[in-house]
Amino acid sequence: MANPGDYVEIHLMKTIYEGVLLETPKSEKGKILLKLNSGYNIGFDKREISYIRTLKKAKEKKTSLKIEKSSKKPDIAMVLTGGTIASKLDSKTGAVKWLNTPEELFKIYPELFEKVNVSKIRIPFMKGSENMDFKDWKKIAKEVEKLLNEMHLKGVIVTSGTDSLHYVSSALSFFLGKVNKPVVLTYSQRSIDRASSDANLNLRCAALAAISDIAEVMVVGHASSNDDFCYAMPGVKVRKLHTSKRDAFQVVNGKPFAKISKDTLSKISDYNIRNKNKVKADTFFEEKVALLKFYPGQNPDILDYYVKNNYRGIVIEMMGLGHVATKESRLSWTKKLKEVIKKGIIVCAAPQTIYGRLDPLVYSTGRELLETGVIYLEDMLAETALVKLGWVLGHKNWKIRERMLNNFVGEFNKRLTI
Repeated sequence: MANPGDYVEIHLMKTIYEGVLLETPKSEKGKILLKLNSGYNIGFDKREISYIRTLKKAKEKKTSLKIEKSSKKPDIAMVLTGGTIASKLDSKTGAVKWLNTPEELFKIYPELFEKVNVSKIRIPFMKGSENMDFKDWKKIAKEVEKLLNEMHLKGVIVTSGTDSLHYVSSALSFFLGKVNKPVVLTYSQRSIDRASSDANLNLRCAALAAISDIAEVMVVGHASSNDDFCYAMPGVKVRKLHTSKRDAFQVVNGKPFAKISKDTLSKISDYNIRNKNKVKADTFFEEKVALLKFYPGQNPDILDYYVKNNYRGIVIEMMGLGHVATKESRLSWTKKLKEVIKKGIIVCAAPQTIYGRLDPLVYSTGRELLETGVIYLEDMLAETALVKLGWVLGHKNWKIRERMLNNFVGEFNKRLTI
């Protein structure tokens, strides 16, 4: 008799399916659930099944992991925060759940230790990145700050979920400023126990990045859909551009720092070099900030919500070179923008197009909007702009416009042409 977790064949009248038999919830009474080799779940009506044949019984592995540290290998630290890279399949339910210990991760991918000793592990929390907010970013930054100031550690790897990884990398970039050694965020799009998981290469490349001379906050992940090499990408210039592909994260309006294979790292663009400076995290942050996407026909009265709820800043993803509806439209935003800015809300413009730079001086509509007091953030990514605005507003004595236009950690690319 087949039990949940067993690898089975399900025989229908004309078709045979293979996969892991899943536990059937009460709401699916009369159904048989199977996780296919592709990773997707499928359900069958019991009446349509001829028979089920067990190919392999499920086994719970309880082997311990012992990793020998070598004095010949450099020491690094890891900060585990959750996400797909820190999860595995529950063969009974078909759902993905958190790993219980770091050893579970290392057991599946011992190759991580070929180049480095993971001498310190910190787990401030375990959650999906979509559930994180600025308080979690602060916790990560504080952990990383301590590790960066431990001189024997060559670098720090931070594992995170992918949904908001580019927000996390932006936050760490601003919070930590000019770091003294590599801070490497990495991830996986597929859980670590799947044959198609991208975690193995990402972790190996992250280890090489962590012992490199790149003193930057960076995201390291697949450069293509193949398991051939990764890119080390600037934390404020990277964005998730696909829901499920291995190379979902790409540099926008810039270049990667380096190309990394399993054994080599080659420089692509300029970066700060590791140094002996002390790192002090600056985690001031104003949570009353918002990211708003403009669309055709949108009523500007939406801005009243932010005034009513005491928001201090808004980033608007604008069309084209930095446009929303102006005086030519029956729903002009010009007057409303002047009103909310006069009431003290900082309004910034970021490109809705993702690629390219804003320039409000090209068209009369842009010039009209510029006169309202909107701060145009050139080629900055909207997500990076939101994080930066919250960080800048968190400093009470800062001149906001001046600081938003200051290039702190490479969030602007001055060499980028329109």
